[in-house]
Amino acid sequence: MTISEIQQEILRIKKEKDICILAHSYQAREILEVADFTGDSFKLSVDASKAPHKNIVMSGVRFMAETCKILSPEKHVYLPNPHAGCSMADQMDKQLISQVKKMYPDYTVVAYINTTAELKTICDVCVTSSSAVKICKNIENDNILFIPDCNLGDYVAKQVPEKNIKLLSGGCPIHACVNTDDVMKAKALYPNAELLVHPECTPDVVALADYVGSTSGIMDYAIKSDKKEFIIGTEISIAEHLQYMCLDKKFHYLSQKLICPNMKLTTLIDLYNCVKGEGGEEIFLDDDTIRDARKCIDEMIRLG
Repeated sequence: MTISEIQQEILRIKKEKDICILAHSYQAREILEVADFTGDSFKLSVDASKAPHKNIVMSGVRFMAETCKILSPEKHVYLPNPHAGCSMADQMDKQLISQVKKMYPDYTVVAYINTTAELKTICDVCVTSSSAVKICKNIENDNILFIPDCNLGDYVAKQVPEKNIKLLSGGCPIHACVNTDDVMKAKALYPNAELLVHPECTPDVVALADYVGSTSGIMDYAIKSDKKEFIIGTEISIAEHLQYMCLDKKFHYLSQKLICPNMKLTTLIDLYNCVKGEGGEEIFLDDDTIRDARKCIDEMIRLG
């Protein structure tokens, strides 16, 4: 079968089986083309909760599928590739943060959405990369423990200097691997290009950017900008997607190192097998985990 034939079969099966397909922006182009919704992880979870379908397939990584299940516990949620995890989400667990909380008892624990459902159960409020600054400003407490990404946390701390933000050593190893040498090389190669980076990049890289924002923020900025050339400082698939969307503009990778192996695990065939019922994994969370993890997400909605 050709890619197009597989896509057509996926579209046929999803209608037959009442399936809503979600695809994170870092997924391959051929997967995005058959999705009902695309975008950042939390947006997709909200989209899933509003969709009428009883079956949700999250083409992304495990914590995203878990968030879908938290927001839509009555629905069946599937992850097409069971091995698609997240290096950042797996860095800190419930046991570790429980111990840290004892050291900082008067701190509000802010969890980046890129955390496991289990860890969310002991956190006070959840944030996305696009909402983190606003939510931290709106938290009544001046003392904040921000986990797990210290680079995003540093960016937030600089935007919200009135708060006392405690950071731990953690974060996205993919975004953190680029450095100022990579920036200088890219700027030398593309002197007319603006640099757009994700706040998961290190502070010294963020400081050199023309725009800092979430994945969707980067895409929106590039699409709406009157500039014609950009260096994209996030997962390399975003530069590819933007090139399809803006044929009159040029998009360059900040670095070839910006490849997320977990996001690349899921293939169109994984998605095909999942909708057929011959692959993937259904996500199960117990009632207590769903209830407790939901509290920090509800608090995010209240504060954001």
